[in-house]
Amino acid sequence: MWIGGVRVIILDNQNRMLMVRQHHEDKDIWMVPGGTIEDGESALDAAVREVMEETGLEVEVGKLIWHVEEVSERGQRFVNFFMGRVKGGQLALGEDPEYDENHQVLREVKFMTREEIDGIRVLYPEYLKDEFWRFLNEDYFGYNAFKMREKHT
Repeated sequence: MWIGGVRVIILDNQNRMLMVRQHHEDKDIWMVPGGTIEDGESALDAAVREVMEETGLEVEVGKLIWHVEEVSERGQRFVNFFMGRVKGGQLALGEDPEYDENHQVLREVKFMTREEIDGIRVLYPEYLKDEFWRFLNEDYFGYNAFKMREKHT
């Protein structure tokens, strides 16, 4: 049975990427905010909820940029990666409601430069170091569509 997940790539006005550090299996892993799609929830609704839970930020979710399927000893899952932008809220480390206060996996949240991301030892997914930036430069994701919409509203 497939389990669905979401991740949201959010850039600030300096092209720094919003990242969260989580602790799993005795190691720290940096990733963009996101998590599991709950029963009866759409991927877009899950993306908005997960970013709020982990970072305190309200976001608008944009274009789907990657659909990643993973089959491993942990099971089968897919993760949808979306572009997003901040609409409100205050950046703060959130909590994961699946864990009690003594077992939280979230450790840190911050915007990071491309150079800082390049220096991360354990990053999920690794292509946040190169492929994402290459596509962004080509506007492959339609990221500028956010800016175009702002001008017309």
